[in-house]
Amino acid sequence: MIHVIMGLKGSGKTKKLLDAIKAVSDDAHGDVVCIEYGRKLTYDVSYKVRLVDSKEYAISNPDMLKGFLSGLHAGNFDITNVFIDNLYKTIGNDRAAAEEFVEWCAKFAADNSMEITVTISDDPAAASEKLKKYL
Repeated sequence: MIHVIMGLKGSGKTKKLLDAIKAVSDDAHGDVVCIEYGRKLTYDVSYKVRLVDSKEYAISNPDMLKGFLSGLHAGNFDITNVFIDNLYKTIGNDRAAAEEFVEWCAKFAADNSMEITVTISDDPAAASEKLKKYL
């Protein structure tokens, strides 16, 4: 299953993401991973959550992020939740690429029994119909 938290800058996306991470990490039955761009969440996320800075791995496009997620799963089948903060900063501001990535995530999450939550800094009114079903 995939969840998309979408809104303009300053609309509270990261707070919603942090609330979701806290809710899951308190009673998770597996491992929880949070992928962020930069190290701004270091003190906001529980030590139980594996925090990954996408800049450290030079992730700059959707294919690299797909490979990274696949590698994380291949190395640890116990991952139940993945949180990705600020998708556009990680893969670029391409709406079509973001939409395709979210569709891929939906299939990947379903195939591997995990939940993926993504924040996108964009106007929810501009979201396509494919993307709106995950909001």
